[in-house]
Amino acid sequence: MTDFTSLTIAEARDGLANKSFTSLELTDAHLKAIEDARALNAFVLETPDKARDMAREADGKIGKGEGGPLAGIPLGIKDLFATKGVRTTACSKILDDFVPTYESTVTSQLWRDGAVMLGKLNNDEFAMGSSNETSCFGPVANPWRREGSNTNLVPGGSSGGSASAVAALLCMGATATDTGGSIRQPAAFTATVGIKPTYGRCSRWGIVAFASSLDQAGPIGRTVRDSAILLRSMAGYDPKDTTSVDTPVPDYEAAIGKSVKGMKIGIPKEYRLDGMPTEIEKLWSEGAAWLKAAGAELVEVSLPYTKYALPAYYIVAPAEASSNLARYDGVRYGLRVPGRSIGEMYEGTRAAGFGAEVRRRVMIGTYVLSAGYYDAYYLRAQKVRTLIKKDFEDCFAKGVNAILTPATPSAAFGVGEKGGADPIEMYLNDIFTVTVNMAGLPGIAVPAGKDAQGLPLALQLIGKPFDEDTLFSLGEVIEQAAGRFTPARWW
Repeated sequence: MTDFTSLTIAEARDGLANKSFTSLELTDAHLKAIEDARALNAFVLETPDKARDMAREADGKIGKGEGGPLAGIPLGIKDLFATKGVRTTACSKILDDFVPTYESTVTSQLWRDGAVMLGKLNNDEFAMGSSNETSCFGPVANPWRREGSNTNLVPGGSSGGSASAVAALLCMGATATDTGGSIRQPAAFTATVGIKPTYGRCSRWGIVAFASSLDQAGPIGRTVRDSAILLRSMAGYDPKDTTSVDTPVPDYEAAIGKSVKGMKIGIPKEYRLDGMPTEIEKLWSEGAAWLKAAGAELVEVSLPYTKYALPAYYIVAPAEASSNLARYDGVRYGLRVPGRSIGEMYEGTRAAGFGAEVRRRVMIGTYVLSAGYYDAYYLRAQKVRTLIKKDFEDCFAKGVNAILTPATPSAAFGVGEKGGADPIEMYLNDIFTVTVNMAGLPGIAVPAGKDAQGLPLALQLIGKPFDEDTLFSLGEVIEQAAGRFTPARWW
């Protein structure tokens, strides 16, 4: 019998088309894997009945030759995406048992193309976190462990449930969102492939908002090809989202295996940080050498405003969060803590409903937007953001096709190891990823090696706006050179 859970989306798609197995068999195998892996805490809601119904429907369509591009493929959905009739909480107590009466645009497109929903995946509360430890459902465990150790490691955040589930073979792919690295960093920590598309490429409609000018949906898959297949279904213009860009969605899969000969790859000197681990430096050099061997040309580039990206991001993102989260007041939906006045009800509801990290960011955001500080903080951060974007534009204007950087400053760390006393320690994990969100560019994280303790490490490729195709072509080169890694099963 085929080990259904170890198939890639591309392999499963071919097997379904050839009638080698059914979507129901594929779905049942993944539902059993989810049941056996509850120790990972990757899923916050399992939907087995819905999954089997969707699988039967997909099998019927495949039988008639009417199956869509994702017909019968079982996926996990980050709990930030509204799913009609299925609880959606953003992993926050404040949304309580909220059940949307509508479907997010991204998930509706996946169902349109025949995908099957296995359930909702854990994430940091309101996507605020770099380790998936702020969820009201508890932390997610990374399926990877250090060699010879039983310590639970974080899978990265905020899309930790998505990355953990894909790496542990619980679903064939997953939706995720990226505001400052929340797709690429978990992908790097789990040896999966995650792409944050260009801002405006995927609709934000029906996704719980964190920072509206930074949030972007994207996929996490087992391979570069799987991520390309998923993105094609997720992307597209949506008139319901005013930031959605009306531009055709190419066949991303066609970019896989394309020659990268003659492409110029920028190596930014500003990403060589003081105290950067030698294994990250070595991995970066290896990645550059692989691209060079495939015919690409390496050029040193400068992104001078990179050093201001993290502080500017941690002003812009909390400011937008404080504005977006004002709607959670206990009046219309979700949690309500009664009070003697409306003010008391607001205070009680938010104190009980929001976790510590969300409260911290809302307070920072409210402060930087307040009358006396708006110009000093928020306005200046937006000006810095413009300069960061111009850095990239200048690079691309010189003929650079993509930029190669490390994805994270380290491999996965232990649950509870960082950010306890000093939240800035946790924020520093986003050092290589936030520039991409600030500039609205596409970025992909591809597994590229392991550290001395046997944990996965990844490289990041940053592309021009709406040029995800190039990232898939280059990402495939790295994937082929590095090989694929899977964690040893312990759960």
